[in-house]
Amino acid sequence: MATVSGHTRFVRRKAVLTASFGVPLLLALWAFVLEPASLEVNRYELTLPRWPSEQDGLLVALLSDLHVGSPFNGVDKLEAIVARATASRPHIVLLAGDYVITGVRGGDPVPLETIASTLAKLQAPLGVFAVLGNHDHWYDGPRVRTAFESAGIRVLENESVRVEGGGFDFRLIGIGDLWEVKPDVGAILESLPEDLAAIAFTHNPDVFPLVTDRVALTLAGHTHGGQVDLPFFGAPVVPSRFGERYVRGHVVENGRHLFVTSGLGTSILAVRFRVPPEIALLRIGSAVSSLPPVDLASSRPRQGSWWKSSPARRRLRPKPARSSPG
Repeated sequence: MATVSGHTRFVRRKAVLTASFGVPLLLALWAFVLEPASLEVNRYELTLPRWPSEQDGLLVALLSDLHVGSPFNGVDKLEAIVARATASRPHIVLLAGDYVITGVRGGDPVPLETIASTLAKLQAPLGVFAVLGNHDHWYDGPRVRTAFESAGIRVLENESVRVEGGGFDFRLIGIGDLWEVKPDVGAILESLPEDLAAIAFTHNPDVFPLVTDRVALTLAGHTHGGQVDLPFFGAPVVPSRFGERYVRGHVVENGRHLFVTSGLGTSILAVRFRVPPEIALLRIGSAVSSLPPVDLASSRPRQGSWWKSSPARRRLRPKPARSSPG
């Protein structure tokens, strides 16, 4: 019978110890440093039955939850976000709230006026529009609005505007933050003229059940995609009363369409795992037939395909969730 030498046992123990300590260290490095510091431009193609075919191809850059001043999200990162979003050549840029930090561990606050002036460098032929998030209201909502509008960024809070140019003509609706503004969504939508398609954007996706099919697409952020997506378990913490129902991606409920971006910064803890910071670039059409389906649950484009195209993921059954401020 063969025996195991002392040297072999030593090598095996060393390998076990290395794996026991090395793998957790690598995972921690990835979750607390590498992924939060990363930046992706993720491209999605959305099929919207209520979108007019003559306006197919509208390209929307959706940026949310920048939390400028959170770890790995200083002015340099903000400038990189602006440069990459502009380089993507969207027709319109929508900013979905939470630009500042409040109570983020390890954060280094950046002057609000610096944030606004940097975001003002964003370029899109149909304009740059913003709504405010809960952190912006906790910081000083009127001051945030003033800073943005002084920098030339139109802020829409429970109001709509007609957007037209380059063959596009639609209504853009900015819905105020659900937690802090508590908007009367029904009244906002009732005031819309019936002759144009409509896109709504807001900070908190929990407003979506109140949005009627008068709106072709609702866009939101706030959840950060949960910041952590554990294999087989999903996101352990989502700041939503619906759990993972609206955590991220394209969702369809009763013919109504929602897209939630996983955002760019971090809140509470500077951790991201399998939910990298993203600029969401959305190409909108009334029909998609030329591209293969891609699972929108993935945050990375399919190899060899520039766009992500998929029937929307359905999260129709609310799940209980442990919530934290988004």
